[in-house]
Amino acid sequence: MSLNLQDIPRVKTITKEDFLKHYFKPQKPVVIERFIEDWPAYKKWNLDYMKSVGGNITIPLYDNRPVDYKDGFNQAHAKMKLADYIDLLKREPTKYRIFLWNAIKEIPQLQKDFTFPDFGLRLMKGIPMLFFGGRDSYTFMHYDIDLANIFHFHFEGEKQIILFDQNQNKYLYKVPHALITREDIDFNNPDFEKWPALKKATGWTCKLNHGEVLYMPEGYWHYMRYITPGFSMSLRAIARNPKNLSKAVYNVFIMRNIDNVMRRLKGQKWIDWKNKQAIIKTHQNGIRG
Repeated sequence: MSLNLQDIPRVKTITKEDFLKHYFKPQKPVVIERFIEDWPAYKKWNLDYMKSVGGNITIPLYDNRPVDYKDGFNQAHAKMKLADYIDLLKREPTKYRIFLWNAIKEIPQLQKDFTFPDFGLRLMKGIPMLFFGGRDSYTFMHYDIDLANIFHFHFEGEKQIILFDQNQNKYLYKVPHALITREDIDFNNPDFEKWPALKKATGWTCKLNHGEVLYMPEGYWHYMRYITPGFSMSLRAIARNPKNLSKAVYNVFIMRNIDNVMRRLKGQKWIDWKNKQAIIKTHQNGIRG
């Protein structure tokens, strides 16, 4: 048995009007296959190029270790020169990933390789974020704290993506006061005996190749696995749905602070309680509910 996933629709290219009508307004994902072929980045951006322009930069790295109460928000697990990290990616599998790296600030010349596309949404131009990963490395299933509209441009290799919208929360073993599901769920090959509510979840999937862009609507859960070493860039636009926008404000200014205070007061007991509640609430609402 596998997750109930449908393929994300694909188009070769798209106009702003068609994107807004068919994907943004109904909040549905789409893969656009040939939208950036006129960008210099389409031909230039690969691991070797990134090594040549930023190899001496020390970058933060993240792996798949479970959340620890001592960890700060998005606290890096290791650091390495970009050149050494890319050599590692090309040499062997590694769990280390680059996550939410604003490389444009440290390598300004990258800005010349792309333009901000007009999808009819106001993109946040100050924070184009890059993500790198090695073969079989992956992110936990999560959604972004600001519930933004995300355009995810992939470069080099192949990447598997699984998406769920917020309506699937009761089936996903969502951890309270957090933006993640249970970290011990393997969404690539889930154990339905251990996580039976997942059988009721319905989502989307795709594999991204070099030069393709995925639109992820507001607040969508996403799991990403690097089938081969590669990297991606995300551009984002703020949530337009008032409910999502208010939830984003709550996450940033209230939920995150509550979680930080409880970590200081309760330590690992707080993390363990949240993980137990993820099972209890999901089985109450996702199976019997």
